[in-house]
This record gives sequence, C-alpha cells and structure tokens, in this order.
Amino acid sequence: MARYVLEVMYDGTCFHGSQVQGELQTVQLLVNKVLSTLYRTPMVTIGASRTDEGVHALSNFFHFDADTEPRPDLVYKCNAILPSGMAVKNVYHAPYDFNARFHAIERSYRYKIYAIKDPFLVNRALYYPFRMQEDLLHEAAAVLKGYSQFQSFAKRNSQVHTFDCTINTSRWERHGKELHYVVSANRFLRGMVRGLVATQLRVARGSMDMARLRQIIEARDCTKAFFDVTGHGLYLEEVSYPEGILRPLGYFN
Repeated sequence: MARYVLEVMYDGTCFHGSQVQGELQTVQLLVNKVLSTLYRTPMVTIGASRTDEGVHALSNFFHFDADTEPRPDLVYKCNAILPSGMAVKNVYHAPYDFNARFHAIERSYRYKIYAIKDPFLVNRALYYPFRMQEDLLHEAAAVLKGYSQFQSFAKRNSQVHTFDCTINTSRWERHGKELHYVVSANRFLRGMVRGLVATQLRVARGSMDMARLRQIIEARDCTKAFFDVTGHGLYLEEVSYPEGILRPLGYFN
C-alpha cells in the first residue's frame, strides 16, 4: 500500500463545495467516485483545503492510498470521466504518513471584484459597482498583517482548537478594471477570506475607519465582521508543502 496525491482544479459554481456532503455533488465526492471507478474498489480521499460552494480552485490536493502505482493513463481517464467543471492536473507519490491537509505549510487565495458590468465576468468575480477609495484598501490590508488572531473572521460554530493564523501576504492589486485581494497564510478559518474581503470593502466605502477595523479584529466576535460577498469571486490559487515531500510521477506530464 502506498500514498498518492491528485492535484485538481475546478469551477466552484458547478459544485456544492469541496467536502463530501452526503450525495450532493461536491469535488471530493467526484474524486472519490472517479478513483473508485478506475481502481474498481471503494476509494476515500482527504483534501488539502475545504472550499465553500461557488469558490474556485486553481490547485487543490487530495491524497489516497492504493496497492499499485497509478497507471500512466490515470490523468487522462480521470478527465474523461469527470464533468467539464473539474480537471485533474497531476498525480504525485507521497510518504505514507503524508496528509494533504495537515502537511500544507501555506495556502494562497485571490478574491476578484469589478465595478463596470461585464457579462464575461459573471460567476468569475464579484460585481461591486460602488465608489471606493483604493488607498484605504491598501491600508486595511496592511493592518491585517499586524494580527495573528482572527476569531472575528471565522464563521459561527467553526470547530477549531485555535483561531491563530500567520498571514504572510495581504495586499490589493489592480488588474485593469479588476481589483484583486491576494492573501496567503499558514492556515485559514472557515469563511475567513470572504470575511476579510467584505470587511475591508466597508472601509473602502467609508462606512468604517481603521480604528473600527482594529476593534472588529480585537473583539474576537464573528458578529462584528461582515461576510456578505459571494463565493464565486474567490480562488484557491496554491497549496504549498515542504520541498520534496511530493514526487511527481513524471509520465503524467
């Protein structure tokens, strides 16, 4: 028995989130089903990052165990079976004690918004046609890096032992008519990125100042923050692991 890892990408609007929820169409359910079909035995996977309904991923990982090394046509066959909203990018060999979730050392997300109506950005970014002060967004993003406790940005009933997170990157970028919030951290809480975005947008619109932002963070109370931005503006861009822990099975490239 050996441990392998699938790297996948998906359009979040096609799924009810990434994690298995009974028979609802989720990313993990389809990964389990396609592997079970190809291996002709029930297969169970563990995912690196849970994404909510509507949230996209350019790279997410699921580990699984198998008696034999994946065949050279595994990626091709997975993609032939999976729906158009999802694709397998690669397969890796991992140490047998590897865990896709707990061995990740950093996750990176991007949230996209746009102010001018564009039918080609529907379900790809948040339409937000409001006047904002971009300089305040940059200031707010910098404020967030000064904290390590984010209970206010975890959705109610988040089942975690700690609300501590180390944010390594927090910045806003202008990409033509789009604004992107880029954030990376050693871990994220449930709903955290959307909470950070929605609350910063209140600052940019002038409905709260930096002092109020700090009060929300320090309150450690999720009822003080805002979460009212849609999932389809959010992208899981990268999950990072210690160097060398995943070995690509080169014949898939």
